[in-house]
Amino acid sequence: MQRNWTARATRGLLLTTCIGALLMPASAAQAESLFSALSKAYAANPSLNAQRAATRAADEGVPQARAGYLPKLNATADAGYLYTSVNGPTSAAGKARYFPRGIGATVSQTLFDGFRTGNAVSQAESQILASRESLRNTEQIVLLNGATAYMNVLRDTAILNLKRNNVEVLEEQLRQTRDRFQVGEVTRTDVAQAEASLAGSRSDASLAESNLKTSIASYRQVIGVEPKRLEAASPIENKLPKGLAAALQSGLSQHPQIIAALHFVDAQMFLVKQAEGALAPSLTVQGGVSQRWDNNIPNVTGFNASVVGTLSVPIWQGGAEYAAVRQAKELLGQRRIDVDTARDAVRQAVVAAWGSMEAAKAQLISGREQVRAAEVALSGVREEAKVGQRTTLDVLNAQQTLLNARVNLISSQRDRVVASYTVLAAIGRLDVASLGLRVSRYDAKVHFEQVKDKWFGLRTPDGR
Repeated sequence: MQRNWTARATRGLLLTTCIGALLMPASAAQAESLFSALSKAYAANPSLNAQRAATRAADEGVPQARAGYLPKLNATADAGYLYTSVNGPTSAAGKARYFPRGIGATVSQTLFDGFRTGNAVSQAESQILASRESLRNTEQIVLLNGATAYMNVLRDTAILNLKRNNVEVLEEQLRQTRDRFQVGEVTRTDVAQAEASLAGSRSDASLAESNLKTSIASYRQVIGVEPKRLEAASPIENKLPKGLAAALQSGLSQHPQIIAALHFVDAQMFLVKQAEGALAPSLTVQGGVSQRWDNNIPNVTGFNASVVGTLSVPIWQGGAEYAAVRQAKELLGQRRIDVDTARDAVRQAVVAAWGSMEAAKAQLISGREQVRAAEVALSGVREEAKVGQRTTLDVLNAQQTLLNARVNLISSQRDRVVASYTVLAAIGRLDVASLGLRVSRYDAKVHFEQVKDKWFGLRTPDGR
């Protein structure tokens, strides 16, 4: 019986050794790698696709704004029936039936509108650039969530295996303790302690199984498929700056959240100019032609053509334009404050992520030493228990200490990988190019080039 218990304990040590390879390259055939999972998330994540659609929608702002440069053409047609009856002297009396009808066309062109159209185009272009940066930020969030979900599944799988193995070890220990109780080597208290430890271990295993199911659900949400045979993953510290100062500099200059805020400042500045343009004169020219038949006199036709230029000078319209200018300037001030807020947020995120990564490294080193020491301690306590120098409770405590150390080590391994991805995201460089993902990169410029000069058509470039 003692031999079986030792065999199970040895198997537990081997299991931990295998789990310890969490940071080492895996060679399992047809296993899912972290980069492969991130590629799937990049290609099909709903949140990311929704942001791409929002970016494509923003592209349509430019042709809408440019419409102010183009002429407006309208055609009209009308037809009717008119009956008249006049009573009076013989010369004036009579009845008439005729069908007034006609066609016409008008064309109007704005020659000057206080530069509102030009500012509208610039504002739309700034909105597009901001939308692209928002898309880049969403890509980072999705990739970071994907890496986190991947590592959570690895961690929780390893922890569940540890907890299940611990249940087997404690079941064997309980059987041995009961046998020793039968021959009078231990007391009923020792048996109760072993039973309590086994019950607690089974509860922990159930909780670990629940945690794994939760992590699998999160993985499915982000990646889009169920996790199967995940490979071990390594941190990406080789892609990070050499120190915190360099990371801060990179984040403050490259992070899409800051760049998007700067583009929003530009967009609001052009909105201020548009509002000011409402106070400027506007000049338009309009031409029209019309053909009438049977209008007021039966069987009589008429043709008209005209060209009219109109200069409109706003003087005072109740003060609404002035209020709009002031409002736009206040919003511009808000946008500038948003830039400072974004910089502060990025700075805080970089410092926090860098600190977490350094802490994870230290915890990993300490965790390995803790596991080694706990394994030695457990082996010694078991040997001492054989000769009566240790109690069953001492063995159970040592076993629990080793289990906790192994769980902490697994969590530290996961934390180190996730922390490295978090730092890369905090500095604004968690993208397809930096990771080298084997996936077709989404280029937001393609759609913009397809629609920026599109004057006609209801279908989107993809055929919808």
